[in-house]
Amino acid sequence: MAKIGIIGGSGLDNPQWMKESKETMMATPYGDPSSPVTEGRIGGVAVAMLARHGRGHTIPPSQVNYRANVAALKDLGCTHILATTACGSLREEIKRGDLVILDQFIDFTKQRKATFHESFGGGQENVQHAVMADPFDASLREVLIAAGRRLGLPVHERGTVITIEGPRFSTRAESRMFRMWGADVINMSVATEAALANEIGVPYAAVAMSTDYDCWKEDEAPVTAEEIFSVFRQNVENIRALMLEAIPHIT
Repeated sequence: MAKIGIIGGSGLDNPQWMKESKETMMATPYGDPSSPVTEGRIGGVAVAMLARHGRGHTIPPSQVNYRANVAALKDLGCTHILATTACGSLREEIKRGDLVILDQFIDFTKQRKATFHESFGGGQENVQHAVMADPFDASLREVLIAAGRRLGLPVHERGTVITIEGPRFSTRAESRMFRMWGADVINMSVATEAALANEIGVPYAAVAMSTDYDCWKEDEAPVTAEEIFSVFRQNVENIRALMLEAIPHIT
């Protein structure tokens, strides 16, 4: 039986969309996760949800304990992880409010722990290098894409996210460089989570909502935190609808 871990935040922590919900306080060998884990059922499927940045969005992206978040969901028996995130668009065609089912990442973080391996132990047989060619699970991505089609949502079926350290936003030079590198959207969390989930053996997929155009578009003002939260609040029902539609189809 599938049990779906959900890593999200604002707009997804309302217990009313989950049946038989209860809170679980977790501790892991890597420390405490960002929030208590809310367990319950969606469409008859067991789920466990935590807020990436804490309830109230108190934890900056560079200080999130990504290892503890992923490990906590694994320890609770989650067989899959779905993540939601706000992102900046690096492409004209990815508009505010559009959803992107990510298929690749570029990791541009600099100071966070993105592996569970503190050492390899002795001998070559203990060396661990996670395969990361396709970091987002293909089956989970197809479920999300199909759900978006059924609902008629503005969904882009693939996209490369570049994850930066944060919490500062990009310079114009950086934003233009990321576009040249082939990134489609930008955020501050997903690459780290995807790498850790792959390393620990839990299939992972992410839905990114475009809230802004970063700062590469010179005919618009640079992104602000207020703009991100405003657009996310206006469109969060689409992410919630997508998750509600997709989760019962995960096996």
